[in-house]
Amino acid sequence: MEGMAYGAGKAGGAFNPITFFQQPHTILRILSWFFSIVIFGSIANEGYVNRPDEAQEFCIFNRNQNACNYGLFMGTLAFLCCLVFLALDVYFPQISSVKDRKKAVLADVGVSAFWSFMWFVGFCFLTNQWQVAKQEDNPLREGGDAARAAITFSFFSIFTWAAQSFFGYQRYQLGADSALFSQDYIDPSLDAVAAGDPYTSFTAGGDDLGQGAPVGGSSYQGMNGEGGGGYQEY
Repeated sequence: MEGMAYGAGKAGGAFNPITFFQQPHTILRILSWFFSIVIFGSIANEGYVNRPDEAQEFCIFNRNQNACNYGLFMGTLAFLCCLVFLALDVYFPQISSVKDRKKAVLADVGVSAFWSFMWFVGFCFLTNQWQVAKQEDNPLREGGDAARAAITFSFFSIFTWAAQSFFGYQRYQLGADSALFSQDYIDPSLDAVAAGDPYTSFTAGGDDLGQGAPVGGSSYQGMNGEGGGGYQEY
């Protein structure tokens, strides 16, 4: 794509919110952000139940506190991570260095792949603990919808984060194949100031040196007709 470096144009352009929110990786980040809210919100609100004869509440996933802690911790961390990368996406077109853009895109690829793996682990963990949960630990089946919601959106998060990693890799490939910018690309406005006006030759009396009239108004013609000093043969 002409005039692009790692999926964005030259630095200094105006921010267009409509274009920004139509980008695939932006949509995926918002979905991942929403899914993380559902996961930790479901567990925090209805993820702890107790038997009728008990006062203490336990994790709904087979009374395994690690399962609930995993969902809460990873959901909260993913929520914050989505906000950070959304802010980076807004700022990304203003990054004037191609090297810094490359680092940001590679970080996007790596972090997104990491989160896809972690949600795969979380989905398997929560699903297993929900399947082996004993009915006598929750005879009224309280919080069942919350548990299933946490499991379902953990599953969806695997693909939203994997897709973010895929689009990030595409942006990296686009930048790596582009020869439009140098690796030390800077803001065009600053580059123009540093370059200045093109050099022009010194002129005297309105004519360039070497193109004006001969000094003295005459030229010497030697025996062979070749030019010499300011003399005229008689």
